[in-house]
Amino acid sequence: MNIAEFEEWLMQNHFSRVIKLIQNHHTYIPNYSHFKSINHFGLLQGMENSHLQRGFSEIAQNITTFPDGKIAVCRSFDKIPAGIKGANQYGIYIDNLGNFDTGGDTMSVEQKLTIVKANALLATKFGLTPTTDTLVYHHWYDLNSGLRTGGSGVTKSCPGTNFFGGNTVNDAKQIFIPLILAAMQNPDVVPPVEEVLGTYEVTTYGLNVRSGPGVDNPVMKVLRKGTVVHVYEEEINWCRIHKTEALWVSRNYLKAV
Repeated sequence: MNIAEFEEWLMQNHFSRVIKLIQNHHTYIPNYSHFKSINHFGLLQGMENSHLQRGFSEIAQNITTFPDGKIAVCRSFDKIPAGIKGANQYGIYIDNLGNFDTGGDTMSVEQKLTIVKANALLATKFGLTPTTDTLVYHHWYDLNSGLRTGGSGVTKSCPGTNFFGGNTVNDAKQIFIPLILAAMQNPDVVPPVEEVLGTYEVTTYGLNVRSGPGVDNPVMKVLRKGTVVHVYEEEINWCRIHKTEALWVSRNYLKAV
């Protein structure tokens, strides 16, 4: 289905299972190199075969998104997915085809928009307010205990260290969730999905954030040493650290992380 068809299907159906959170994953394998534009069902069959071999009763995920923006409904929404130990009972599992670790696949704009819209539609359908408690990443849960650790312990990188800028709780809070909220508030407006150029840590004790790239621009606020920021635009030796607002800092006081 395309995202409009998915919206129609979702809103017309009734589901008996209580849904309290949405899981976001990446497939890792298969990835973009395996996608041939016409082999959606072949890839899904391969995933299900792999899951059956691991002892699952059927394909693990409820939804799969593809690089061309298409979306597939897989396991019934009324069946508990096999996604995140400790977070399956009330969850919907979205598997996004691709390897979104740093150095892996560059997510297509079409898939980005489908992921954002699908999360927004699911949140609307099940009455969820997008937060890091209702939209979760596999990376935040310990694989052995099933406890939410925020990324410590024995974890996967899933949904990828470069999934909408990163896989940390703070990345989701700063980048991913605002996109979902925007898509919910203005369903007919396509939210911006600007690429994050890099993630950096402030190295000085008080870094001025200015309204433009240059010391002649007024200071809007000051960042403490150790603050982690995402860079969306670079100009000479200056970096814009907000996806929509003109907030700039000197590149001299940033260290890549």
